[in-house]
Amino acid sequence: MTPPTTTTATTAPAPRTKSKRTVVPHLTVEERVARGKAARREVPRTTHADLNTGVARPDPIALLEQQAESRVPELVPIRYGRMLVSPFTFYRGAALIMASDLSGSARSGLNVQLCGDAHLMNFGVFNTPERRMVFDINDFDETAPGPFEWDVKRLAASFAIAGRDNGFSTKERRKALLAVSESYRTSMAEFAGMTNLAVWYTALDVANFVEQSKSTASAKVRKRAEASLDKARTKDSLQAFAKLTHLVNGERRIISDPPLIEPIEDIFAGRTRDELESNLHELVARYRQTLQSDRRHLLEEFRVVHVARKVVGVGSVGTRAWIILLLGRDDSDPLFLQAKEAQPSVLESFTGASRFKSNSQRIVAGQHLMQANSDIFLGYETVTGDDGVKRDFYLRQLRDGKGSASVELMDPTTLTLYGTLCGRALARAHARSGDRIAIAAYLGNTDRFDQAIADFSETYADQNERDYDALVAAEADGRVSVLRGL
Repeated sequence: MTPPTTTTATTAPAPRTKSKRTVVPHLTVEERVARGKAARREVPRTTHADLNTGVARPDPIALLEQQAESRVPELVPIRYGRMLVSPFTFYRGAALIMASDLSGSARSGLNVQLCGDAHLMNFGVFNTPERRMVFDINDFDETAPGPFEWDVKRLAASFAIAGRDNGFSTKERRKALLAVSESYRTSMAEFAGMTNLAVWYTALDVANFVEQSKSTASAKVRKRAEASLDKARTKDSLQAFAKLTHLVNGERRIISDPPLIEPIEDIFAGRTRDELESNLHELVARYRQTLQSDRRHLLEEFRVVHVARKVVGVGSVGTRAWIILLLGRDDSDPLFLQAKEAQPSVLESFTGASRFKSNSQRIVAGQHLMQANSDIFLGYETVTGDDGVKRDFYLRQLRDGKGSASVELMDPTTLTLYGTLCGRALARAHARSGDRIAIAAYLGNTDRFDQAIADFSETYADQNERDYDALVAAEADGRVSVLRGL
């Protein structure tokens, strides 16, 4: 008997829609080397010595006033006061001014993820999740894609300015400046010869660097470095808990120290405590969703206890920054988070708008791309303030073994050693995001780039002093209000 014939109904496949995707070119090593050498012919390394600000250079004070428009008005005078301490502190707050100046210079065309504010105080030590002490860039508020040399110039110029503040001679400063750029160049050449994974896993272990520096650093310098590391190791949530909180009616509260630290209930008088706490819990809950799943689970073990506004840094003063006290298993298990407002990068007017939906996401993505080991609680969220304005915030631990250099205590030898360390850290960050092989080919094996950067740095230090004097004059004629000593 012949089995019956069966018919199976078929459905025509749905037409495919074209998906938008980025095509990543995979050039050979030889092609990448050729790309770097072609860029060198187009923009010779010696051109990086030039500072082409042009006759129509924007008024530097007007640029600072422009930034102040979106900041907390009563905090802006503190920013000016901190910038007026010295030309070096002025430089720390003048990232927008320098970005404007660099926009007129020749560009190599070799782009990386820029720090955007790579001065020497934005490097430092901190603990990795594995509790190793590493050295890296530690500030990414201005991060954005752009030509690699912009970060190198901002870093090197900070050494020239810091050296002047410390009274170092031209010769002493020159040695430090050449150390910065030579370290960047030779490190980039080293990274160019590594595999992709080897570059990605590279971190600057502080213990190894201290050991390696024994042959070049004096006993006094090593002793001071070890003391700084010991101090950094004590900076954690427990230390912040002891320093920044006290008991009020049996509950832990952040100590009020206006205008530098102000509990949230003092700022938003008239709002009920329950309403404030509800908003804060919502913020932390939403931010948690941007964390890796295991870290999200860990954060869920903590409860929000108190929040205060805290003035931080120099260039960031006036942006909204909050410290959030959380407690875990009991009152001896604290976690301090910092929620910092994320505004548009100072680079965006000159390099193009960010591709991210929020500035806080831009910062977090840039930090993950550039840092070897980012904070485990690094995440972001957008909130609507009492004034109805939506603002972006990124969050991370307030303190986790973090430490920065005491530049004012450095002698010329220490500044030079520190320049070597910063140059290598910057090269490693750029090697992760840019074409390290093309950049290494562009830089070459001679010191031509190093000398040009050293020349540029001294020229820019002169410009920075003129801009500092302009802020001094702006205070004298009442154009800006200044609060000193805070």
